[in-house]
Formats: sequence, C-alpha cells, structure tokens
Amino acid sequence: MTDIDKLTGLFEELGADDAAGWADSEAEENIPQLARYRFLRMVWQDIDAWSSAAPDWVQAYRKAGLASGAVERAVRLGLTPGELGEIAREVAKETAFGLLYGLADPADGELPPETEAQLPGWCLAELSPEGKPTGRILDALYEDLDEVEPQGPTGGAG
Repeated sequence: MTDIDKLTGLFEELGADDAAGWADSEAEENIPQLARYRFLRMVWQDIDAWSSAAPDWVQAYRKAGLASGAVERAVRLGLTPGELGEIAREVAKETAFGLLYGLADPADGELPPETEAQLPGWCLAELSPEGKPTGRILDALYEDLDEVEPQGPTGGAG
C-alpha cells in the first residue's frame, strides 16, 4: 500500500466524498488536508447537533436559560423542535464561518491600520499523530466549510 492509498483510506474512514481528491491535494501540494478535513468534520458535527438534537435542547431551553422565553413562545406559535433545530443549525453554520474567517484574517476593519499592524494574530497548526508540530498551518478553513458539509438530512426537520 502506498502513502497515497493510506491517506485516501483515512479520508474514506472520515467520510470524505472525494477521498482521492483530498489525498492527492495533500500529497501533491503539501497542504495539510487530512488535518483540515478532520477539523472541519468536527465543526460540522457541532453544527449538525443543533438540528439532530433539537428535541432535547428545545425541551431543556423551554425550562431554563436566557433563551427559554423565546423558545417557549416559538413552540406556542407552532414551530416544531425540528424547525427550531434547522434555524439553530443555520445560526451555528454562520457563526462557525465567522470564527474560521476571523482565524484566517483577524483584522476586522474597526481599528486603524497602524494599530492592526501591532496586534498579534493566531493560527491553527497541524500536529503529528504523536503530538509534535509538523510546521504546517491549517489556513483559510472557511474556504472549505461548505465542501465538508454533510449531505442528506440532518435529523432535525420533521
């Protein structure tokens, strides 16, 4: 088995639709695609949980929390937990995109350029399976957020 076969297999195990394409990109372009895919897969699991677990969180939020009143009113107006879950999923997706974009470009345009030039930035870096830095950065993750979105029903609507 070649390294590209092993890499393709790992992408397949993670559920990548185009496992060979992701693996080829990593091998040919030296982009940490496996780390990128794994991270974005985790982000999508959190996003989708707002939809798939909607009956649970709607029930809990109706009883307590800052949004309890709004959730209770929405249910009384006829929104189902599935519908609330789809709304929450979209909010979570937009929030995730904003965080990923901010990770790549922390300048928000609210500060003068001379101030921005003095501020620290941040990055998400790949680690080896042994936990050692590889020197490769997971940059512009927001660009692939939609690419990794799970296909099919999320379990919340209905």
